[in-house]
This record gives sequence, structure tokens and C-alpha cells, in this order.
Amino acid sequence: MTIKRTLLGTLTGVLFIMAVTLLPVESLNAQDAADTAPADPPSFAERGGDTGDTAWMIVATALVLFMTIPGLSLFYGGLVRGRNILSILVQCFAITCLMSILWVAYGYSLSAEVDNNGNYFGGFEQLFLKGIGVEAMHGTIPDSVWVTFQMTFAIITPALIVGAFAERIKFSSVLIFCTIWFTFSYIPVWHMAWGGGLFSGGDNGNWLMSQGQGAIDFAGGTVVHINAGIAGLVTCILLGKRRGYGSSSMSPHSVPLTLVGASMLWVGWFGFNAGSEVAADGVAGMALLITQVATATAAFTWMVVEWIVAKKPTAVGIATGAVAGLVAITPASGSVGPVGALVIGLASAVVCYFCATSLKKCLGYDDSLDVFGVHGIGGIVGALLTGCLVIGTGGTESFEIGVQLWVQLKSIIVTIVWSAVVSVAAFYIASALTGGCRVSEDEEVQGLDLNSHGESGYNS
Repeated sequence: MTIKRTLLGTLTGVLFIMAVTLLPVESLNAQDAADTAPADPPSFAERGGDTGDTAWMIVATALVLFMTIPGLSLFYGGLVRGRNILSILVQCFAITCLMSILWVAYGYSLSAEVDNNGNYFGGFEQLFLKGIGVEAMHGTIPDSVWVTFQMTFAIITPALIVGAFAERIKFSSVLIFCTIWFTFSYIPVWHMAWGGGLFSGGDNGNWLMSQGQGAIDFAGGTVVHINAGIAGLVTCILLGKRRGYGSSSMSPHSVPLTLVGASMLWVGWFGFNAGSEVAADGVAGMALLITQVATATAAFTWMVVEWIVAKKPTAVGIATGAVAGLVAITPASGSVGPVGALVIGLASAVVCYFCATSLKKCLGYDDSLDVFGVHGIGGIVGALLTGCLVIGTGGTESFEIGVQLWVQLKSIIVTIVWSAVVSVAAFYIASALTGGCRVSEDEEVQGLDLNSHGESGYNS
């Protein structure tokens, strides 16, 4: 008992002495910490942030993602035969996932790292989004919002390609092809057009563009549409025609789905074009207006042309015309006025209509869902007319139509050649890795839904 009391007394004494001794020190340390604490970090506004711009860009990002899933998925899904709708939906969904991962891993760094020296790629400093934190800014919006916005572009571009080889390609081949094509075609064309690369004159000019020159591609005429359209043309030719191509059995299984998907694309495209201003300002407002004008003009023009030529104004036709107008106005959406939008809408509908019908029939390639005829040709029409109509916005006193048209043409040619070469290489690599890109004849006849995914997406 005595020992216990002694130990208890000793422990109590020690604790008392520690409390008396340490309390003043802790108070002093707390005061010192308060005196030496760093100032509060700069606020969002102090870092140059604008809540209005940020709110708009978050909405625009959601709209562009909405274009792929569900917009493009349903637009394409309704155009294929019932036994292949699920394959289209899964391909678009899987590409959305795959491109998101690749964009984070290396896509953003290789695309967006500005160099101003006319290079073909960015750099490796931002692999896995190194340095992209809560406080990092891209102009007036957080870097995280900018990265995600551009991620949605990286998602929809390879997803566009699947419409060209729909109903006859292995799912594994799609994923391998898209990975290679994204890495060696989408990324460099993005950098050449928007990252200070080849399509801008750079600080000292380059072999393609003189100093002070630069191709105008506000929202992705070359980067997205021509790039994807050429890839679609190449792959559909290399794969060959679908079994029964040209027969009545190739008719779309659900035109209402196609019309719904086209409507979603139309709505989502406001984020695509107006969002490319990366601000909630007058240019974004004008991009919104002319996107609507060009799309409506193209859809109505396609309907009238089809009515005259084929004697019936079809739902698929007016929906396709709308997409053609959306594609063509994309490169010009920050540079032309309402009259220019009317011209681009009219021209894109007429040219794309005949390319998606007469030209395809004449050349005999099976571009299943007219990726080349609408996106490739529409992108070319829009990019060229941008060089003619940009003067319509005013404020371009030194602008010369001939010079800018030549600049636009050079960027188009480089994109076509670049995408074609990469697409051929990507196709053969994917074919070698998967034992051939095309499914067997039996699998194609039975449909890709059951054979590729073990599920049925439609009961006819």
C-alpha cells in the first residue's frame, strides 16, 4: 500500500510539474505560431478567377460530354440495324472511359503544353496532370475545368470514327485503333492547331506558316472533324463493305432514336462552340447565335435538296443536315457573323448531301454512317469558308481573304495527310494484335450485340 501511494504521489507530482512547466511554453509557442503564420492564400478573384466564366465553362463541359453519351450514341445507334445497336452504345461508352484515362495520363501534357515554336507535340512536364491543383488557373477559370473541357473533345473525336466502320469490326480492334490514333493523330493535330504548334506561325514562323499567320479553327474543324472524317474514310475502305451492302436490309432500325440523338447533339454543340471562347462574353454569345443559325439553315437546306432530288424529305435527312451544319460552323464560330453562318449552313448542306450520297455511291466505299461525308467534308467546307467569311465580323482591317484562305487550305491538307497516314498504321497494328480487325461472316450476320457483348440490345 505504501509503495502504491508513493508511486501515485510521485506520478501526481511529475504531472503537476510538467503542467506548470509546459503551459507557459505552449502559450508562448502558440503566440509565436500566430505571429509567424503565413497570410491567407489569395482568393479566387485575386488569382484572376471569374465565377461567371467558371460557371459557364462547367456547363459547357457537361454539354460537350452530353454530345457523346447519350447524343452521338443514340444518333449512331438508331442508324444501324437492330442487332448492332448495343455495340455502338458500348463502343461510345468505352471510348469515353478510355479517352478520359489517356487524357489524364499523357494526352493533356502532350497536347496543351504551349511552345510557340511550331512543334508537333507538347511536352512531358504535366503527365498525370502534374501541377494541376485547386489553385492552378487557366486564364479566368480553374485549370481543372479547362482540362476537363478539353477532355470531352478528346472523347467525342475518336467516338465519331466508329460510325464509319459500324457493324463489322471487333470491339478489341476499336479500342486499340482509337488508342493509337488518339496518341499519334488527335494529340499532334490538337497541338498544331491550338498549342502554338505548326498551324500557328509561332514566334519565328515555320515551314508551313509564316510568322504572324495562323489557321483559324475556333472549336475544332481540323482537330476534330476533318481529323476524324479522314480516319473514318481510311478505316471503312480497309475493312471493306458490310455483308449485304446496298440492299434494303441496311435500313436504320430506329429513325426516332436518330432524331433524338441529333437533337441532343444540336443542344450539346452550344457548349462545343460557345464554350471554346473559354469565357462568358460577347464572343461566346455570338458563337451561340451563329451555331443556331448555321445549323437551322443546313437542316432546312438538306431537307429541301432531298425533297427535290429524292422526292421525299426524310427524318434521317433533316437530322443529318443539322449535323452537317454543326460541323461546318465549328471552325468559324468565333470569327463570322450571322450572314456568314447562313452561307456556311447553306453550303455545307448542299456539298455534304451530294458527298454522302452521290460521291459515296460513285466511289463505292461503305462509310456506314457517313462520317467522312458529313464530318470530313463538312469540316473542310467550314474551314475553307472561314478563310473567306471571317471579315464579316469587322475589326479585321488587315485581313486578306486570299492569304487567309491559303493558310486554311494548308492546315486542311496537313490534317488530311497526317490523319490518313496514322489511320493506316493504326489499323494494321490493331489488325495484327487482334488477328484481323473484321469479325467473321457468321458474327456479322448474327450481329455484334450478341457476339461481341453477349447481350441483345433490340428485339425486332
